[in-house]
Amino acid sequence: MPIKGKDIPHKMLSLDPFSTWLGIEILECEIGRCKVGLTVKRDMLNSMGKAHGGISYSLADTAFGFAANTHGKYAVSIETSINHIEALEEGDFIVAESVIEKVKNKLGFNIIEVKRGDELIALFKGVVYRTQKDWEE
Repeated sequence: MPIKGKDIPHKMLSLDPFSTWLGIEILECEIGRCKVGLTVKRDMLNSMGKAHGGISYSLADTAFGFAANTHGKYAVSIETSINHIEALEEGDFIVAESVIEKVKNKLGFNIIEVKRGDELIALFKGVVYRTQKDWEE
């Protein structure tokens, strides 16, 4: 039986040991939109004492994937990139929100903002491929 759109990200997170290890939490979710957050921990820091760039990248990629899949079909990223704007410190809480307004064909394009409060810290760009496979319970 197919899963309802807003429930898909919760199922995805339950099957995702990496996002769970990062401490990613789903803050808001509906069809076409997902907001996730995490707190930067000591073991996420690089040699300069700042959060590794992969942390904000992983958070944005998770938001992107979760939102893309809320339409009920398996969707996978095929190209992504990020611009890092501000450095992150241990203890910072960051949020990434992905909004997919229209689903027209097999490819979807999206820009995700990663923020610390109201401050933009990264811009993530992604291309997703939508398969015909349904999410099942």
